[in-house]
Amino acid sequence: MNTRNRSVLVTAFLASALVLAACKKEAPAPPPEPTAAPMPTAAPTPAPAVTITDLSLGKALGPDKKVQAPSDTFKPKDTIFAVVSTDGSAASSVIAVKWTFGDGQTVKEDTKTIAPTGPATTEFSIQKASGWPKGSYKVETTVDGKPGPSKTFTVK
Repeated sequence: MNTRNRSVLVTAFLASALVLAACKKEAPAPPPEPTAAPMPTAAPTPAPAVTITDLSLGKALGPDKKVQAPSDTFKPKDTIFAVVSTDGSAASSVIAVKWTFGDGQTVKEDTKTIAPTGPATTEFSIQKASGWPKGSYKVETTVDGKPGPSKTFTVK
């Protein structure tokens, strides 16, 4: 073999060795597995608020605790019923009524705590054995301190 062939052969051998060495290079380590991010916690959903949907006045209640015959005029010795209809749900909700006479003189204030899971009715009443003075009256409602509907009525 002559010198020229030998140097070509050595060069080819060295090039092959370099190629093989490059191929045997270790592959980089795989990236670390991502750690599971904590699941975002949803903000607690507030319970739907209880709202007053209706206020009815009358002289008598039916078996369903609703006003049988709505009225805004009463006689002095009538028992006057107010039925507050609500919708919504809450573990505890306070329905309040305030009965006033004339220029705002308080006749009676009353509250009831309810735990509704949908539509509900809550009844209130006022009565006076000696009879109500003739004149203009008003009943106002609140639910959890928020004003609801009011109604005026007359005793004749």
